[in-house]
Amino acid sequence: MKVVVGVDLGGTRIKLVAVTSGGEVHERAVVETNDNALGTDAKIGYWAETIRERVRQLEERLSSPVEAVGLATPGITNPKRAVVDSMPGRLSGLEGLDWNDALALDRPISLLNDAHAALVGEAWVGSASGVRSAVLLTLGTGVGGAAMIDGRLVRGSIGRAAHFGHMTLDLDGAPDICGAPGSLESLVGEVTVAERSKGRFRTNRELVEAYREGDPAATEVWLSAMRALACGISSIINLFDPERVVLAGGLTEAWESIASPLARFMDELEWRPLGSGVEIRKASLGSFAGAIGAARAACELAGLIEEGSII
Repeated sequence: MKVVVGVDLGGTRIKLVAVTSGGEVHERAVVETNDNALGTDAKIGYWAETIRERVRQLEERLSSPVEAVGLATPGITNPKRAVVDSMPGRLSGLEGLDWNDALALDRPISLLNDAHAALVGEAWVGSASGVRSAVLLTLGTGVGGAAMIDGRLVRGSIGRAAHFGHMTLDLDGAPDICGAPGSLESLVGEVTVAERSKGRFRTNRELVEAYREGDPAATEVWLSAMRALACGISSIINLFDPERVVLAGGLTEAWESIASPLARFMDELEWRPLGSGVEIRKASLGSFAGAIGAARAACELAGLIEEGSII
């Protein structure tokens, strides 16, 4: 049995999986990222040692080598060099870090943007499997995105493609972390919940709980966010014409509070020239989608999967 390790390095947690070339997940683990608890050098050392130790433990249990390691991280990634070329404002030390040098594992190391990796995972063995064109939005602290057209992940010229969260929906809105005024991220992401609720709520969890209880102010804020999400999705559909839209990220834990209002707003906003709308699904791989997608990229790099499909 040939196995790779997939790693999703997030702002709060590191998710790790052991996956076969057929997409079967054998092990999962979650550890803290310690982004704010350690200095930059100590943090990089901790990240690298966490991954190396997971590889060592897996090889001992399986009595066979791990073929490759796939990484998923925020930022604009350079897959040819396994380096994050740009990561503004978060995870100090990640930008410019050469993962081949940091891990020193003497085996193939692949690197994908975390939202891109989530779509690769969902297209491989999740909610986007069985279609050739799909888009994914990750809804959490911010809003990330990815697009697959005709079975190929859209990367763009520098890896910036499908950062849907930085799409402008309000020309007069405040600029987001990338300078886009009134962005989808600003209208939906947890990063602006306190601002959008005038200080009443700090997190989307608090906002959703109040919305479920019928709080009028929470209802106004939540439905405004859902309409913004529908505007964003409708625009993305017009740009990419996907067969399916997949929603991932922590916010989708409140799926029952998303599905109904989002469907109503999509009925209002989506262009449906043939009469039916694009299917919207919740990601089925949960918080491990990025790690599984990273493992898929590692399988291809190691020659365990034929190159050319999905990514």
